[in-house]
Amino acid sequence: MGSTVLKDIVIIFALSTFVNFLFTKIRVPTLIGYMLTGTIAGPYMFGIIKHPHEIDLMAQIGVVMLMFTIGIEFSLNHLLKIRKIVFFGGFVQMVFTTLAIMFLARQYEASFNESLFIGLITALSSTAVVLKILQDRSELTSNYGRTVLGILIFQDIILIPLLLIMPLLTGRETGDQATQLLVMLFKAAIIIIIVYAGNRWLMPWLLHLIALTKNQELFLMSILLICLSVALLTSGMGMSLAIGAFLAGLMISESGYSHNAFGHLIPFKDTFTSFFFVSLGMLLDLQFVMQNMPVVLITVLLVVIIKTVIAGGTAFLLGHTFRGTVMVGIALSQVGEFSFILARLGIDYKMITSNYFQIFLAVALITMSLSPLLIQISRPLANLLLKLPLPEKMVEGIFPLQQIEVPFLKNHIVFIGKDSRSLNLSKMAKLMQLPYVSIVFDPATVRQRQKKGDTVIYGDAVNEPILLKAHVDKAEIVVISVGNLITSLAIAEKIRNLNKRAYVLVRTKFVDDIEELYKTGANQVIPEEFETAIEIFERILKKLLIPQKKINAVIAQIRDENYGVFREEYQKSDLSLLKELPNLEITAIKVEKNSLLEGKSPVELQLRKVFYVTLIAILRNDKLIEHPDPEEKFQAGDAIYIMGRPEHIANLIEIFSKKRV
Repeated sequence: MGSTVLKDIVIIFALSTFVNFLFTKIRVPTLIGYMLTGTIAGPYMFGIIKHPHEIDLMAQIGVVMLMFTIGIEFSLNHLLKIRKIVFFGGFVQMVFTTLAIMFLARQYEASFNESLFIGLITALSSTAVVLKILQDRSELTSNYGRTVLGILIFQDIILIPLLLIMPLLTGRETGDQATQLLVMLFKAAIIIIIVYAGNRWLMPWLLHLIALTKNQELFLMSILLICLSVALLTSGMGMSLAIGAFLAGLMISESGYSHNAFGHLIPFKDTFTSFFFVSLGMLLDLQFVMQNMPVVLITVLLVVIIKTVIAGGTAFLLGHTFRGTVMVGIALSQVGEFSFILARLGIDYKMITSNYFQIFLAVALITMSLSPLLIQISRPLANLLLKLPLPEKMVEGIFPLQQIEVPFLKNHIVFIGKDSRSLNLSKMAKLMQLPYVSIVFDPATVRQRQKKGDTVIYGDAVNEPILLKAHVDKAEIVVISVGNLITSLAIAEKIRNLNKRAYVLVRTKFVDDIEELYKTGANQVIPEEFETAIEIFERILKKLLIPQKKINAVIAQIRDENYGVFREEYQKSDLSLLKELPNLEITAIKVEKNSLLEGKSPVELQLRKVFYVTLIAILRNDKLIEHPDPEEKFQAGDAIYIMGRPEHIANLIEIFSKKRV
């Protein structure tokens, strides 16, 4: 028995590895491939897998791991902030979707109870599929991502009373249902208290105690124990394992060790989640689907349309713009994995026949498989629909943002992005009284920043009117910090078309992205993975007591070797912009009192001849002196702006940071 189960696991790993490789090459989401793997290897096609129940157990572990990591990433503070979305949004979406599907089922002469049952199982969306996609796209904490998560959490919670009312739909007597529901609510309250106490006091103390041992194996085992214990506790109370794992993640999300825990669990999560999607594929009878293809396709279309419209309408009631409404609606347009639990009970209670179960299963798997593609095209689709003559109230939402008029600016800075880096840069610019405009694609962040008096506008920077509203065509510097490569490329291209002279800096995740961004017109690209490695290496050198001058020179050489390779390729391609652009930096140096710079002029210091740097400007008493006279003497408190290669600037700073004796 054990060897045959192991054989099944090896087969699934082999097929999944091949599918993962193939789908990565053709840029199709791998979860679709995993479902296809399950269908091919399942009992209805080739029957390669002999023990589907053991695979189903691993699939449940996969859902637990996925929900646990999502709980870690989405903290309790974030959850409390979206309580309106969870309870109001989730309730509205659930009720109206159920009613719409009930009405449709009644047209096919289903009884009231049968229609209600079909409506309930169809109203649920896929937590595992949607949140995995949003997590991979780094959109889980975006404005529309929070709404999607809130509604999904409500659906997971509502699964508990749904399981309780199932016998009522069949007319079976199972005792006092009201008493059982009250008991369940009491248990839920206890769980919430435990989670809150664990998040605030228990977990930070416990994880700190474990971390002090500096034993990574102990740390990993402890994290897994916390996850599985809380999931088991909620399961014992009648709730799902998934919601328990999510709550366990919330318990440790606010501790200083949450990121370390997240990093440890990623391999486990990815491995076991693949089993979940494979197990779903194994349930599908492909031959039955082919025989009933017209019915299946029509049902898929109706379900997607109904769920998109109602979920989108819910998002609109919550204040989303038209774009957000479309994105939320499409994200929740599929049938969920927890619907399978209810559907199986429906067969046991003779609520639906095996044929209807297979149709439901086909619709669920097809809508889940379509989700990655639909979510990917949701934003372009929304932009396309916005070209229609829609009412302003529909476009802006029922809680429109304050429409601020950006004063005419030129030679200013434009920050694009809602991540912490972009927000902090704009705060620094405000502190330095530099003219700037921020473009943020998140209404909640925009509203918060506008209340603080920041010059920030809402919009998607891919759209030219938004860029023109920020006067990008007159900007001196544009910083793109959106993370996603495709979006960054589109924005950089639009900026370069509007403004040929702007200095465009782009933050990206990987070094491999540099080449494409430079080709599009970026002046400087800062890859996170490379700059993080440089920072760590710099700290290593400091720990080894290497002189700062030597460190600066080495770091400059490393940057030149890694970034410069792309410039060399562009020189061969005869790209004039980069052909004329050497590896130069502009740096501001403050003139300290009694420093070697005070009282000296550029001519006396021989900045060009000796240090190979050029003086560009002097900031004195908040007044910028452009093209200063070579005989102009530096004063204490001045900020002098110099241009040169990084190693030459580092050499200058090393010498003139010393005080006069």
